[in-house]
Amino acid sequence: MLIRNKLILRFTLLVVGIQLCFSIFIYYFQASNREQRFVNRLAGKAAMTARVLLHRDSINDELLRTLHRRDLFTVPGEQISIYGPGHHLLYTSADGLSQKLNSFYLPRIKPSRPVQFRDGQLETIGLYYERNGRPYWIFAAGHDDFGHRQMVRLWLILLAANLGALVLIILAGWYFADESLKPISRIIAQVERITATQLSTRVDEGNGTDEIAQLARTFNHMLGGVEQAFESQKSFLSNASHELRTPLASVLGTLETSYAYDTDLAEAKHSIGSATEEIKKLIELTNGLLSLAKVTDASFRRDLVRLDECLAQAIASCEKRHPGRSIKQQFGQLPPEVEDMFMVRGNEQLLTTALLNLLDNACKYSQDGVQALLSYPSTDAIEVKITDTGIGMEPHELARIYEPLYRAGTNTTAPGYGIGLPMTRKIVLLHGGQIQLTSVVGKGTTASVKLPAATAGPGL
Repeated sequence: MLIRNKLILRFTLLVVGIQLCFSIFIYYFQASNREQRFVNRLAGKAAMTARVLLHRDSINDELLRTLHRRDLFTVPGEQISIYGPGHHLLYTSADGLSQKLNSFYLPRIKPSRPVQFRDGQLETIGLYYERNGRPYWIFAAGHDDFGHRQMVRLWLILLAANLGALVLIILAGWYFADESLKPISRIIAQVERITATQLSTRVDEGNGTDEIAQLARTFNHMLGGVEQAFESQKSFLSNASHELRTPLASVLGTLETSYAYDTDLAEAKHSIGSATEEIKKLIELTNGLLSLAKVTDASFRRDLVRLDECLAQAIASCEKRHPGRSIKQQFGQLPPEVEDMFMVRGNEQLLTTALLNLLDNACKYSQDGVQALLSYPSTDAIEVKITDTGIGMEPHELARIYEPLYRAGTNTTAPGYGIGLPMTRKIVLLHGGQIQLTSVVGKGTTASVKLPAATAGPGL
């Protein structure tokens, strides 16, 4: 069911329920008032009849002869019965009136507590009356034709009002649901027009303050991420095809030339050696791409790892790659209250690979020494800063440095394929950390990796 229909249905049921409860209350209140008014009228009629008919502790026969019974009747279907001492029937307004119910309720009548009951369609009240110290019991019954006609009229009015209100409620619910969902419909229409070639389009955020604006901002944030992912994919495919095409074409050309022109073993060995070097580069690039793809899987096991040991392993591996290059490991601010120093929760191999990539880049582009600083910027975070004094990068190059296979223009002469930094960034993000690069052309680059300390909580 559409949300629009759900809103209309729920709004209608809610308002109709409230309206029905209000109508039932009005009808019940009026019915109670009608009954009370009629009972009071019967009680007054009974008391008046008793005062008129009872004289000197007996029924006034002379008055009965002068008054016709119907002269006392002011209530439709009126029936009055008077019982005297010993519960003997003294008077009844109808000779054929059944006294069965009157006799049943007679013992229940107390001086301060009359009784009410129904005898078919007759509403009856029985009350206690005392004259000259002698007790009497009077029953008055009758039909409240006027009151019942009013109740029927009220019922018809409430029925017509509820039916008419139901139509108005449905129309009002449809109107308010339509007005409330118009912003969502507008967002849906805008999103439906966005295609893969129009990812730069954004959804209108409306007034920018309500929940619809929050939804629009969420869509825009998602579109920004999708656009960035598409651009990264396009850049990755473009660079990967270029990087793979070059060594493959070189290998093919070398082997075809050797096959066509090499006539002795020395020339053939030289051509095979050149092809072998290109194939090694191709294998290295392929392995790098596969490693970058594997890093996106966050299902690896997370254990307690000493980050200083990961850094030491990365420094040792980097010194083997770059013999004679000086890499200094230093320690910065250390909190005294931490028992297990430099403990993080994650994967030791991936963290070592990330630090090795940063150290390798620093050594590639810096002829002087490289410094690795390990410190606690706060008690719940550990930071590794790797600083070189190399050629540095331009600001526009820093903005694209995490794109796979992207290489800064000043760094294209150094060996590499532009995979290390994107891989490092993914590893750091998978461990809940942050990575930041700052660089000045001609002065060097600083890579900062901040990871949550294992003592800060139960882990990732």
